[in-house]
Amino acid sequence: MTEGVIWKQILAFSLPLLVGNLFQQLYNTVDSIVVGNYVSSQALAAVGTSNSLINLIIGMFLGISVGAGVIISQYYGAKNYRKLHWAVHTCIALSIVGGIGMILLGVALSPQILIWMKTPEDVLADSTTYLRIFFCGSLFNIVYNMGAGILRAVGDSKRPLYYLIASSITNIVLDLVFVLVFHWNIAGVAYATIASQGVSAVLVVLALMRTREPYRLELSKLRIDRRMMRRILAIGIPSGIQQSIISLSNVIVQANINVYGSAAMAGFGAYSKAEGFVMLPLQTTCMAATTFTGQNIGAKKYDRVKKGIFQGIVMSAIYTLVVSVLLFLFGKNVIGIFSSDQDVLSFGQEVISIIVPFYLTMTVHQIIMGTLRGAGRTLATMLIGVGNMCVLRMIYIHFLVPFNPSFHAVVMCYPVTWITTMTMDLLYCWKAKWLPRDGARG
Repeated sequence: MTEGVIWKQILAFSLPLLVGNLFQQLYNTVDSIVVGNYVSSQALAAVGTSNSLINLIIGMFLGISVGAGVIISQYYGAKNYRKLHWAVHTCIALSIVGGIGMILLGVALSPQILIWMKTPEDVLADSTTYLRIFFCGSLFNIVYNMGAGILRAVGDSKRPLYYLIASSITNIVLDLVFVLVFHWNIAGVAYATIASQGVSAVLVVLALMRTREPYRLELSKLRIDRRMMRRILAIGIPSGIQQSIISLSNVIVQANINVYGSAAMAGFGAYSKAEGFVMLPLQTTCMAATTFTGQNIGAKKYDRVKKGIFQGIVMSAIYTLVVSVLLFLFGKNVIGIFSSDQDVLSFGQEVISIIVPFYLTMTVHQIIMGTLRGAGRTLATMLIGVGNMCVLRMIYIHFLVPFNPSFHAVVMCYPVTWITTMTMDLLYCWKAKWLPRDGARG
């Protein structure tokens, strides 16, 4: 990604990644469609309220995978294959340790956190069942994300796509079998999820073991190199903290939504699934920006990094405008896929009318955040993200919402904090010296 037309390279890298993430979102959406239509609205609410908690617990490990990708892309761009080799093995070893820890943490803490989130009694049992089964397969989740991150860092976004397609097909088929044939209800959806994650984890590990490239994985050399781990964690922990703390704020927002009952939870959960088809393409361009920036900084081509920001924002904005209009016009039909309950439809449509007009702010944020991460400025992205999407969001929820307590007021915390986040991103990108040196060759 250090030569050629920038926007074409970003697009070529993003498209397989985008299709893969859309497949991943598809099987998550099918989970909700199956439980919403063939189990109950309470089961749909249980899946919806579980997502924010899942993101909270796995956020730290996903952040570490971001740090790993930055390090690997820079070594790859600089052609430092010896350090690349040890970085790969340290990353996979860390993911195994982290996955085992997540299983223990998730299974132990899920029930108590759900109670703390004010989960209604008619949803609590299903939520606990779903979460505990999900976290039993979290080792697969972390290993896949780390392995896929390694492949993307060296510019290979196609193989992760193939593995996500296989995983998605597995999940959809098992969803239908476990729920409609075996009648395992919400437990069946959870078992289908961890089985599909197991498929993708095995495939990505086999790919790393079979390649002849410098990033080949050799099980006999699988160990944690302390110096490499410190460098990975120095970049990854700020990203992990950012994701975890923002997820914590989303858990608190979810707790405030739960107060309005299972219909509000189901409506908001259904909207969140639809939102994934808007946000995931932005996140894939963010990942592309991280890899693009890391490789070009490794090759000392700093002008290309600056051009990449502008071209990435323009590309993403075009997509965002199109899907925002479609979702705004046909939002009720989209929510209707998940449930025919009129209360659920009403809450879901209300969320769409509040949030969709502000998606462009997230377009700018994702591209700038991906670029800054690729430059190793994860501390800056953490402070901006946490300051706005956590601290400011909590101030809004606890001090402003009480003046007008309503479902509408709670949901408004998202567009308000998106606007402030974008503003600070732009100010940092303009004022701070975040590249190794300005005005270098392109």
